[in-house]
Amino acid sequence: MTQEDGELDSLVRQRIRALRVAQGWSLEELARRANLSQSSLSRIENGRRRLALDQLVTLARALDTSLDQLVETAADDVVVSPMIDGAHGLMRWPIKGDPGMSVVRQRMTEPPPENPARMRAHPGREWLVVLSGTAILMLGHRRFRIETNQAAEFPTMLPHAIGTAGGPCEILGIFDRDARRGHQRESGDSDARGAGE
Repeated sequence: MTQEDGELDSLVRQRIRALRVAQGWSLEELARRANLSQSSLSRIENGRRRLALDQLVTLARALDTSLDQLVETAADDVVVSPMIDGAHGLMRWPIKGDPGMSVVRQRMTEPPPENPARMRAHPGREWLVVLSGTAILMLGHRRFRIETNQAAEFPTMLPHAIGTAGGPCEILGIFDRDARRGHQRESGDSDARGAGE
């Protein structure tokens, strides 16, 4: 066994114990849920028993996680720096766990468009929180006022646009893969973008 294999083995055992403790379960409770003996589970957690794939699958299921999450290696890149798009006033952070998602920080100074034809729709979901100021979310025919520290979540298949209400505001948005793609396609066309999009 290489040092790297040994480190992964130890990490998996620590995760099993940590997940069990987080659920508030005793060794006996997890052993019952995983259809293992209590002594076998204890030896697995303490490194005195070999980790078998079939047992890992059963333990992952009992702990309400996936085998992939149970055995993934530790990330070296815990801290991620933003990519800055000065032309659009955006800071963007990729989300490592789901590379299709990204977090965007944006400062807005314009109200949402008056013309509903300037609102855009595309597949996906978006979540945003107002960090400062007040934002206006146009969603179909509805208008929502979102104050500092309030959040909104909506499907982006509804025509939408975001802007400010009477002064600059700053938002932090999380886009799933489809919403991010929709916004990237629109970013090159300033007429197609609603204010803040």
